[in-house]
Amino acid sequence: MWITAALFSSFFAGITAILAKCGIKKTDSDIATAQRTIVVLFFAWAMASAAGSIDSITTISPRSLIFLILSGLATGASWLCYFKALSAGDINKVAAIDRSSTVIVVLSSMVLFRETGHLAVRLTGAAILAAGIYLMIEIRPGTKPSGNRRWILFAILSALFAALTSILARIGITGIESSLATAVRTCVVLLMAWLVVLLKKGWKETKQELGRQNKKELLFILLSGITTGASWLFYFYAIQNGIVSIVVPIDKLSVIVTIIFSYILFGEKLSAKALTGLMMMVLGTLVMIQADFM
Repeated sequence: MWITAALFSSFFAGITAILAKCGIKKTDSDIATAQRTIVVLFFAWAMASAAGSIDSITTISPRSLIFLILSGLATGASWLCYFKALSAGDINKVAAIDRSSTVIVVLSSMVLFRETGHLAVRLTGAAILAAGIYLMIEIRPGTKPSGNRRWILFAILSALFAALTSILARIGITGIESSLATAVRTCVVLLMAWLVVLLKKGWKETKQELGRQNKKELLFILLSGITTGASWLFYFYAIQNGIVSIVVPIDKLSVIVTIIFSYILFGEKLSAKALTGLMMMVLGTLVMIQADFM
C-alpha cells in the first residue's frame, strides 16, 4: 500500500512543477509560493479532519512538534528556492537538480535510520542517479553565466532543503497520523512564506502586486497547490509506513512526469546527453528500490 502511495506522490509532484511554471510567468515567485500554500493548508486540514486525527493534536509530544516545525521551515525554504529556480531556468534542468535530494536522503537514512541492507547495491544506485543528474544539467549555448549560476544555486538549495525536510519529517511524525503531521507542517510553511513576502516587499507593494496579478496565472498557482497537497499526503503516508530509502527515490521519479508535460506544453526537448542522464536517473532509482527486495 505504501508503494502505491509513493507512486501517487510522484505523479502529483510531477504535475505540480508544470502548473507552477505556468503560474509564475509574470507573478513573483515568492507571492506564488505563499498563495499556493494557502490551498495546501486547507487541503491538508480537510484531509486530517476526514481521517479523524485533529483531536489527537493535543497528544503530539514537544519533541515531535519541534521536528515538525523544523521540517515545515525546511519545506518553506525549499519551495521558495524551487520557485526561484523555475522562474529562471528550464523545468527539466531544475527538476533534475532538485532530485539530487534523493541521494542525500538515501545516504542520510543509512546513517540515521540504519537502513543499510545491501549497502553496496544502494550506493551503486545512488552513484548512478547522481551521474544521471549531472548529465541532465545541460546549459544551452549563449546563456549568460550569471543567469546560469543564479538558477542553479536556487535549484541546489531547493534540493538541500528538500532532503532536510524528509529527514526531519521522518523523525517528527513518529506516532502521529500522517495527514495531521502534514497539516501542522503546512501552517509553518504558510507563515514562513508570507513573512518572506512581506519582509521583501512590504504590505503596500504586496497588495499592489496581488491586485494586478493575472487571473489565469492565479488559477494555475491554486491548482499547483491542490496537486502539492495531494502529493504531500501520499508522500508522508508512505514514509511513515514504508522504507524511506525506497519511498524517496520513487517520489523523485516525478521528473519523468515533469519532462513529458514540459515537452508537450513548453516544447522543452532533451538532448542525447540529457536523455542519457534521465535514463541513468531512472536506472539508479530502480537499483536502489531493488536493494530492499533482494
